[in-house]
Formats: sequence, structure tokens, C-alpha cells
Amino acid sequence: MATFKEFGLSPEVMKAVSKMGFEEATPIQAATIPLSLQNRDVIGQAQTGTGKTAAFGIPLVEKIDMNHDAVQAIIVAPTRELAIQVSEELYKIGSTKRVRVLPIYGGQDIERQIRALKKHPHIIVGTPGRIIDHIQRRTLRLQNVHTVVLDEADEMLNMGFVEDIEAILSHVPTERQTLLFSATMPEPIRRIAERFMNNPELVRVKAKEMTVPNIQQYYIEIQEKKKFDTLTRLLDIQSPELAIVFGRTKRRVDELAEALNLRGYTAEGIHGDLSQAKRLSVLRKFKEGSIDILVATDVAARGLDISGVTHVYNFDIPQDPESYVHRIGRTGRAGKTGMAITFVTPREIGQLHHIEKTTKRKMERMKPPTLDEALEGQQRAAVEKLLATIEHNNLSFYKRAAEELLEEHDSVSLVAACIKMLTKEPDMTPVQLTEEPPLMKKEKKRQVQTRQRRSETRGRGAKTRTKR
Repeated sequence: MATFKEFGLSPEVMKAVSKMGFEEATPIQAATIPLSLQNRDVIGQAQTGTGKTAAFGIPLVEKIDMNHDAVQAIIVAPTRELAIQVSEELYKIGSTKRVRVLPIYGGQDIERQIRALKKHPHIIVGTPGRIIDHIQRRTLRLQNVHTVVLDEADEMLNMGFVEDIEAILSHVPTERQTLLFSATMPEPIRRIAERFMNNPELVRVKAKEMTVPNIQQYYIEIQEKKKFDTLTRLLDIQSPELAIVFGRTKRRVDELAEALNLRGYTAEGIHGDLSQAKRLSVLRKFKEGSIDILVATDVAARGLDISGVTHVYNFDIPQDPESYVHRIGRTGRAGKTGMAITFVTPREIGQLHHIEKTTKRKMERMKPPTLDEALEGQQRAAVEKLLATIEHNNLSFYKRAAEELLEEHDSVSLVAACIKMLTKEPDMTPVQLTEEPPLMKKEKKRQVQTRQRRSETRGRGAKTRTKR
């Protein structure tokens, strides 16, 4: 794998990339970045989750002229969620260089966007409709744009944005660089490439490269309130050397790390609110084995290169396939095998199927482990620890005490006592995680509203009967 140092990036961009935790380039990045830095037009055929945002974002930021206060690049994205996600990534890549990035999309106050446009952003990330709106209002001028990126072009085609894309490109100087990224290459996308691109270089990343083949992937369908006990039982049974647990939010990560420590595990969390020094300290302890479990958000774990991670637990199902691929890619590295287990509530099964469809990989269903299975796992780990102590430690200092104990107790009872001491007693300390998945919150709100409507209907019915 290529490293980012090989691309000849400026110190400012390299500093930002290192701060983001990126070390090795993904296949799409390794193929696209050198071509883009040479101002070549590129068609990138890659699935979501292959690192394509950094593939076009790094050379894009590299080429921004900080002495020129004008829009120099525009990224067109099919949805506001993707526009926000891309702008956040570009903001991080351009943070050291102080590149100004502005997302514009429908649903946000247009007057606020107009005020932001007057501050001369260098890069615009927007949805087709809102970009055209600003062009027609003359609040967005594209005469200084040197780079255009069409992200998820096939999705924009499915949403009926082809004419909008053509309209946007007609307002950009013909002397420009155009980068087009799409998971598939239907005929309308090919026509756009032929019409608006200059001898583009085709870069393909096969779908099979989205996931590492030597990762065993499982899911457990479980109620929200039973997740934590299930996680601790899995940790006891599987005894991972190094494990990463993924939570959806910063608050979730803090609560999980604290709850795991209360149950006797060595865990620490990382997320965006931690200082860089603290984050590096936690990662160093994890790499050295001082802590066994790292609890992380998606953003904090992007680009982590930690060898020896044997297990990944998705405590909260990721919101999109790209996040899933990034998560499970933390294990199964350097030819080693790994295991990824995703917790799914009954209402999230649809999200699970979407991930399976995108990654082209079925997850195997796993039954939640029982308390007895967890205890057996703890005992097995205790026995292994005893055997390792016998093999690798000088026990001569302890033999006299052992002989004295054997005079009063039988050997089986003594060994059983040792195993009991090394085995955690089943800890039933109640753990209350305050956060519920957004889908669950929405569903609860809907149920409350339904009950209220039924109550009002019954009340009106009672009044009618009384009048009669």
C-alpha cells in the first residue's frame, strides 16, 4: 500500500492528513491522487466506503491558491447528508492550510447561505438544485473554478439530476479539471463524461475490495436494553486480544467506556472532543496492550492503523455502508483473520440488509450468548492464564507456601480456588445507557402520538354517547 508521504504533498496538507490519522492510502486514493495532482481528468468507479472523498479532497485542497479569494472548486453531491459529510472531510484536510469550505443545500436558510458566500469560500460543496438556485440569483459565480467534482454521479442520475449537472457544468470555465465518481457507469453518465471531460483516465476499484475477505462478519438481533450485557458476555467468551467497540455518538462512547471499566474491563474511549494529546495517549496505550478495549466513534477511528485488533463490535449499527466498511476494516489486517459483530435491534434490520447489499457480503446470524457460556469463557481464560504462568515464570519463591497449603487441602480444591480468583464473578451491576438510537426515538414519539389520538377519539365517543 502507498503512504501519503509518497505523493509529494505540501507540509500543510501532510500535517492535516497525519492529524486525521491517515497512514496508508486506499486503492482509489493511491490511483487517483497522483493523476489529480497532474491536473488529469479522472473517472473513479468505486463503491461507497473506499475512501474516495480523500481521493479527490487531498489534491483539491493542495491546489487551492490561498491568495485568491474566490470559489476555485465545486463538488456536486446528490443529497444534503453527503454534502455535509464531504464538506466536513474537506474542512479537516484543509484545516492547516485554512481553506474555507462551504456546504450549500436545500432545506437550509438561503439568506444565511448568501451571507456565507460573501465571505469568499474557496470550495463549495452542494446539491444540484441549490447550486443552480444560487447561480440564477448570481450569488454564486463560477468563473474562477479550476476543479469540478461530481460525487456519486449514478445516484444523481437516479434522482433525476442529469440536466441540473449539465446546467452547472455549462457555467464553469471549459479550461478546468473534472473528476467524476460513480459506483456504476450507466450510459447517461458515460455521455456526461464524453461531453464535459477531457480524455479522462478511468480508475476502477472492484466492489470486493470494499471488505477484507478474511473478516468473519456476524450480527445479533437484540433489544436495546440487552445490548450491554450481551457485549460483556461476548468479551468473556471470546477473550479478544485487542477489541474496538463502536458507538454512534461521543456521549455513547463515554458511557460505554465507563460502564466497561465498572465491570472490570480495561477500556478507554476516543472521540472528536478529546485533545490530540489525549487521543494519541489512548491510542498508544491500546497499541501497547495497556488497555484491551478501545471504544470509538466513526470519526475518531477513521484511518487508524493498529495491528493486532482481533475483534470489532458494532454496539450501534452504523448509519451507512461506508461507516461499516471503515469500522470492520480495523481488524483482519496484514493477512490475519478478524471478527466483526454488529448489534441490530428489530427495527434496524432494514439498515442491516442495506449494508449487506452494498458490501455484497452476507452477515451470519449469531445467537446472544447465555450467562453460563460467559462463565465458561471466563474459566477457560483463567486456566490459560494459569498455564502461561507455569510456563513462563519462576515459581520457586512460591513453592514452599504451596507445599504448606497442600498439607492441609487437596490439590483439586486449591486449583479450583485459583481459577475462581482469576475469574470475575458475574457482575449484574445495572448499566443504564441514556441514549437510544434515533430510529427508536422516532418510533416512540410516533407511538405516543398514536395513543394520544386514540385517547382523544375515545373521549369524543364517550361524549357523544352521553349526549344521546
